[in-house]
Amino acid sequence: MKSVSSRPWAAGLAAAALVLLAGCSSGPAGKALLGTQKNVDLARYVGLWYEQARLPNRFQDQCVGDVQAMYELMEQGLRVTNRCRTASGQFDEAKAFGRLAPDAEDPARLQVRFAPQWMSWLPWVWGDYWILRVDGDYDYALVGTPDREYLWVLSRKPQADEARIQSLLDYAASQGFDIAKVRRTPQSPG
Repeated sequence: MKSVSSRPWAAGLAAAALVLLAGCSSGPAGKALLGTQKNVDLARYVGLWYEQARLPNRFQDQCVGDVQAMYELMEQGLRVTNRCRTASGQFDEAKAFGRLAPDAEDPARLQVRFAPQWMSWLPWVWGDYWILRVDGDYDYALVGTPDREYLWVLSRKPQADEARIQSLLDYAASQGFDIAKVRRTPQSPG
C-alpha cells in the first residue's frame, strides 16, 4: 500500500500562490467576464472527480498522475480533499474548504481556501473556483478561474471519453484559455 503524505504548510503556500495569481474576479484586459454553468446543483456536483487535464500550476508540480478531488457538502460550504500520485509513488494530499463567493448568488462561482480556518478572514487566502461547464449528467466538468490562468477538466471515472475532454477544452479555448499549454493527467485504470 502506498503511503499518504500530508503537508499543511505546502497546502497553505499553494493556496496563497493560487489566490495571488487568481484573485481578480474580472476578465483580463480585452477579454469579457468569464461565464459559468447555469443552474449548477451543488448536491449533484459533490463526490469524487478525476482530473483529466489541467493548465500547469506550481501547487500541482509534484503531481505526476492519479489526481483526484473529493467534494463533500457541509452545512457551511464544501469540504475539499485533493490527492495525487507523486514521482516517488506516494500520494500527496491537501485539504481545503469551499464556499460560495461572497459577492455571488451563482452556485457555480465558488472560492476555496487551503489555509487554516483561523486565517479565513483574510481575503487573499481565498482562490476562485468557477464551474464553467458541466457535461452529461454531471459526468464531466470544466473548472477555471476568471483570470484564465487556471483550468481543470474533470470526470467521474478515471478513464474518460477523449471526445468529451476535447469538447470541454475547445469550449475553454473559446473563452480565452490558452489550451496549447494544457497537460493531460495520467490516471491508473479504475
